[in-house]
Amino acid sequence: MSAFHREKVLSVRHWTDTLFSFTATRNSGFRFLNGQFAMIGLEVDGRPLMRAYSMASANHEDELEFFSIKVADGPLTSRLQQIKQGDTILVGRKATGTLISDNLIPGKRLLLLSTGTGLAPFASLIKDPDVYERFESIVLVHGCRQVSELAYGEQLVEKLQEDELFGQLLTDKLSYYPTVTREPFRNRGRITDLITSEQLFNDIGQPPLDIENDRIMMCGSPAMLEELRQMFEASGFVEGSNSEPGHFVIEKAFVER
Repeated sequence: MSAFHREKVLSVRHWTDTLFSFTATRNSGFRFLNGQFAMIGLEVDGRPLMRAYSMASANHEDELEFFSIKVADGPLTSRLQQIKQGDTILVGRKATGTLISDNLIPGKRLLLLSTGTGLAPFASLIKDPDVYERFESIVLVHGCRQVSELAYGEQLVEKLQEDELFGQLLTDKLSYYPTVTREPFRNRGRITDLITSEQLFNDIGQPPLDIENDRIMMCGSPAMLEELRQMFEASGFVEGSNSEPGHFVIEKAFVER
């Protein structure tokens, strides 16, 4: 088990019958950049059962936080959703991922586009003072099917708005845009449609998509990621990576099972 840190579960919160979050201790040697992920999991029959999870906590926080779906027959999540305070989880020693600011060409506005638990890396990023230094404005979009699935993100933003350090930063720079597809809500529609119709930008009172100023990070369902990638590339946007910065970056490794 030398490839993993053993961490103690500190709290668990079930948001809906399909979503939960949990916090755990953080080894002092575990380093990560905001937006990255690590392999986490449980020891099952003496062997590690691991999946990729983005850290929802920021790298300056003492505890680790994760945001997860529940899958009844998922090899890991069927077990992970049963954890309780005091249990032990495994956390890989190495963090990685593409959703970091250095993978983007400098710009003025940062669009953080997420569906479901793809919100997790952006929960980390909007607690990063460096992101507010790099961009004049940040737009956090979270798409879900039902209103209840927005609760984690809504509480996250509310807490930051009340925070002594981040409160003014959010007021000055962050636009939070939750949207649902299957229930009545103030914002309705798929992220792709909201961008192409310019409804998203009209609602937040900002100019439409602009390759000169906009930089984009995406995390969520594979279908959404592929649709957005094609849409952005058709407009001339170039995908960035750890080796070559671009106009947008995608994280494809977050847990779905």
